[in-house]
Amino acid sequence: MPKPTIPQGTRDFGADVVHKRNFIFTTIKNVFELYGFQPLETPAMENLDTLMGKYGDEGDKLIFKILNNGLDNPAKHEQAKEDFEKILEGKSIKGLTERALRYDLTIPFARYVAMNHGQLTFPYKRYQMQPVWRADRPQRGRYREFYQCDADVVGSTSLINEIEFVHIYNDVFIKLGIENVQISINNRKILMALAEVCGGTHKMMDITIAIDKLDKIGIDKVKEELVQKELTGDQMVIIEKYLTASGKNEEKLNALNQLLGENEYAQKGLAEIEFILKHTKNISNINVDFTLARGLNYYTGIIFEVKAPAQIKMGSIGGGGRYDDLTGLFEVPDIPGVGISFGVDRIYDVIEEMNLFPDKVYSGTRVLFFNLGQTESDIALKLLPQLRKQRISCELYHEKAKFDKQFKYAEKKSIPYIVIIGTKEMEENNCIIKNLSTGKQESIPQNDLENYPFE
Repeated sequence: MPKPTIPQGTRDFGADVVHKRNFIFTTIKNVFELYGFQPLETPAMENLDTLMGKYGDEGDKLIFKILNNGLDNPAKHEQAKEDFEKILEGKSIKGLTERALRYDLTIPFARYVAMNHGQLTFPYKRYQMQPVWRADRPQRGRYREFYQCDADVVGSTSLINEIEFVHIYNDVFIKLGIENVQISINNRKILMALAEVCGGTHKMMDITIAIDKLDKIGIDKVKEELVQKELTGDQMVIIEKYLTASGKNEEKLNALNQLLGENEYAQKGLAEIEFILKHTKNISNINVDFTLARGLNYYTGIIFEVKAPAQIKMGSIGGGGRYDDLTGLFEVPDIPGVGISFGVDRIYDVIEEMNLFPDKVYSGTRVLFFNLGQTESDIALKLLPQLRKQRISCELYHEKAKFDKQFKYAEKKSIPYIVIIGTKEMEENNCIIKNLSTGKQESIPQNDLENYPFE
């Protein structure tokens, strides 16, 4: 019989990990709600045509497709084989697959808005915390099943939303204790200007997809990839100047103004970045990064990316941007939007590596009642509800056993306090409380137990 395993790129989470993850979720959720966002959940699966064509060619390849039911019917075997060959060619065949696991939370959110726009109050501010799935190559910090935490505003073109998202990122990472994260911003309008100067806006996706790989493959490989897209030598010179703009934010803006400033798209994009910088001066870790592209083709304005502190070798831990016509993909045009996402799994790895989880993040059993027999257990069972009313988590050892066995149970579960009620304690209506971390032990009346400071 084969050993039980889980699919590559997925993970099980024990209690200690779940508690730590919940600390991250709760921190992000509380900040979202401080800024007026409301929760939303959507199904794990979407219709395939909802997702396909929304993430670019490379993103579409990573969508997990779900086989239709009933393919075991012998009458469908031959057709299924033919359809599968077409699937391998990258085509979508409804006879074989009509549904897929969601790739991200943004497109399902856009679908939700398109279906319910008549009932929503705009601007509509929602946050969503759910798992997504990508048929990616698993590696450190990259999984096939992982959580995203998104916040989006739709029904508003105001840059106030982008300013608030910068503050949300800053607030969350301060509360998580992660210092020196880098919040990078760029503008797709500037990338549109670059494409227009380099031969036309039809080259926008070729250029952004190549630039988006800069951190992974380096500038020389990016140039090679763009040469294959038939960019000329002069155009490559412009792109290289674009990618090598450096210095402080103001210096980089000046450099881009000189390079692309005559272009209308560039003028608008640079003005939007300057407006955001003007209203986030108290945030020192915001960085204008013109190499930031975000390959997803639905972004139209400001784009964001958050990177972990430099000493942590980790990719993006957050990102997003403006997508002024996302619902137009579902035939509901003219609903502008902007949103950001937190990469919870990578954030977890960063906090773990930096040893930043608070000591009190674990919220398991605080008090263990020893089981010394039926009569003693009857008394413990009456006292347990009193502690639980005080929101003190507690339990009674499940059977009568030697002290050593019960001590080991408490030690393995990191239970800080034990309560012992033996024959003497029953006679005197007392109980013994022992703090296992300090060794301190004291006897108190059973009636006072619910007021004991179990810290």
